[in-house]
Amino acid sequence: MKNLGNLMRQAQEMQQKMGEMQEQLAAAEVSGSSGAGMVSVTLNGKGELRRLKIDPAIVDPNEVEVLEDLITAAFNDARVKVEARMSEEMGKLTGGLPLPPGFKLPF
Repeated sequence: MKNLGNLMRQAQEMQQKMGEMQEQLAAAEVSGSSGAGMVSVTLNGKGELRRLKIDPAIVDPNEVEVLEDLITAAFNDARVKVEARMSEEMGKLTGGLPLPPGFKLPF
């Protein structure tokens, strides 16, 4: 029974650390860019868009599709960075043990 008590305590500690990590990640901001930095987006750790910056030099009413593509590329760049950061932080928490397939943070 002593081992079960230790296991329960460790599970509670890990749950608390995971909650703290999720709060830190949600507050973190990650930027992505495209078009040599002419379009940049900033996402929080939940993947929510916080800022969008567009260099006025690329705004051309006749080429809206290009601007749309650059915004999409910048957003995707930032999203990949958010996911990488989440994986890195989760790896620190789990001691490098791989997570079960399909396991995601609850945000």
